[in-house]
Amino acid sequence: MPKLIRIFLLALAMDSALASEMSAQDVIRQAMNHYRGSTSYGEMTMVIHRPDWERSMTMRSWSEGDKHTLVRVTEPKKDAGNGTLAVDGNMWTYTPKINRVIKVPSSMMSQNWMGSDFSNKDISKDTAIIEEYDHTLLEVREQDDHKVYVIESIPHEEAAVVWGKEVLQVRDDWVLLEQQFWDQDGELVKTLRAMEIGFMDDRTVATVLRMAKEDTPDEWTEVRTGDIQFDLELPANVFTLSNLRNPRR
Repeated sequence: MPKLIRIFLLALAMDSALASEMSAQDVIRQAMNHYRGSTSYGEMTMVIHRPDWERSMTMRSWSEGDKHTLVRVTEPKKDAGNGTLAVDGNMWTYTPKINRVIKVPSSMMSQNWMGSDFSNKDISKDTAIIEEYDHTLLEVREQDDHKVYVIESIPHEEAAVVWGKEVLQVRDDWVLLEQQFWDQDGELVKTLRAMEIGFMDDRTVATVLRMAKEDTPDEWTEVRTGDIQFDLELPANVFTLSNLRNPRR
């Protein structure tokens, strides 16, 4: 067997052994870290689909660590400049039409973001699930030459969340394939699915994500990523209320 092939197979075996020793929480942490990087910048299109209409908007997003996210709409013209800033569990929105920054109360974090099927909390790329939930590995299965880890996550009693549980499917390259959101009565409410997976900035990522509610499957919202960069240096003022109102980049 050629030496390069032996090295490649050994590396795969080591990755597999490492993953098998990881806890369910570690798997979720890896998926979240993979999704955000230490920092990130992305350009994407959000498509909101309904049976009788469809609209889209383009956005730019920045993130840093687990607690800092900024999303700004660039098109269409009527929505351009609308922004959402999340810092340390707090969220603010800015609307140019009224020239106001408004703090989003915690009770509104589960509300839809700009009429989409994503909530304010979803848009913030919140990683609270890592520490505020108990995680159980339900299954490990083979899919498309990858291992897929199926994990049930149940929130702590004191956690400020609306869900009774979440069920995640994470591939062994840390791509989040699916995330189910179940209510307190044990009913599946909505599901986030990776519709397309591609390679961007030296890592495999979900390039198209679709959020859909179970009771209205013909209504959904997709986020289609056109470009994303990870682990880049961001200016110190990006995640500030001043920059939310008066963007400098």
